[in-house]
Amino acid sequence: MYKRLVVSLFISLSLFACSESKPPIIVQQESESIVSHGKWILDENGQVMADPQTSGLIAFQGQLLSISDGSALEAQQRKLHFIAPDSATLTGSSNSFSLSSRVKRSCFNAYLTNAPDLEALAVDPRNPNVLYTVTEDATRTGTFSSRCEKKYEDTGSTDYPTLLVRLERDDSGKVEMTHVRPLQYALSMEVGNFPNDGIEGMAMDDSGTLYLALEKDKAGQPRIFGLVIDDEFWTHTGFAAVEEPSLTLPSFASGAHPINGLTLYTPPQSTDTFLLAAARNDDELWIIDTDNNIDTKRVPLSFVVDTTNACEPYTMDNASIEGLAVIDNTLWLVNDPWKKNYLKNITCDGESAAYQAYAPLLFSLPLKDAWFH
Repeated sequence: MYKRLVVSLFISLSLFACSESKPPIIVQQESESIVSHGKWILDENGQVMADPQTSGLIAFQGQLLSISDGSALEAQQRKLHFIAPDSATLTGSSNSFSLSSRVKRSCFNAYLTNAPDLEALAVDPRNPNVLYTVTEDATRTGTFSSRCEKKYEDTGSTDYPTLLVRLERDDSGKVEMTHVRPLQYALSMEVGNFPNDGIEGMAMDDSGTLYLALEKDKAGQPRIFGLVIDDEFWTHTGFAAVEEPSLTLPSFASGAHPINGLTLYTPPQSTDTFLLAAARNDDELWIIDTDNNIDTKRVPLSFVVDTTNACEPYTMDNASIEGLAVIDNTLWLVNDPWKKNYLKNITCDGESAAYQAYAPLLFSLPLKDAWFH
């Protein structure tokens, strides 16, 4: 155990130590938008996926998995949704996540049982049957017991803590919420109290480092935090304190520029690992070297719907990308049907029913080698 703790501590210190080198300059990589073509996600009967409020995307055994947030239709909530990427076909959904006795005994049982706002998804490379999700916007949960409120009041951010949840699939494919821990930010991080602008992207590397992308902090800036999940991590129930790795992110004088999707990518014949982040309000892909040696790149995107409803292909007014995943050298992107803006995309009557059902689309684009140099 001592050896594991020493190795874990070394990994944590090396990953999150501040770099003394000059940060690379953030550059605009493309003069024109890269077009990403999308298809409606349809079930095996050709019906659209009605109001799943897709939040997060991962590659899993040749398929894609998504998860739904707390504003989805009840039938979509607390489930993994399996998507065949090439055909954009919904091949099935998991059970509604069960809760382990450990989670049921926790202070968070009521929230995780009743429409939790699950906002991201990551797979553990060390065990593909273990996944992680994270919660946002628990304001509707109501008050804690006095004991729980006192125990978990020092979040460093929102009144109700952000929850990191461990999921595990068994041999039959059933999914259980096995463990839960609240996240804690240092006050010096100045995250701010924004219940609906929290963690929206997650990705885990082979060493067990989990990256967490925050929509905005107190200054309105997107941030990426991290923590190391080792053998001892889930033996605790108290706060898990996040750190801030030395990464170069864009900064902005004004406006909203949230990260809403995150994934990791290592190019072929390379030892460099990059975070790919979806800046959905900007329709941009951010490419961030985790070692901070290569310039961060901002790639402008436009999203074209390849329709099958007697409509010509068209560029979306508001795609609202919410999840990223890589299979081989193809980046897959899924959108969140943002109800405030989704109907603005209707340009042809043949597409109206899908937009009114708040159905998501699956987009793809090839990753360019030049983006990683």
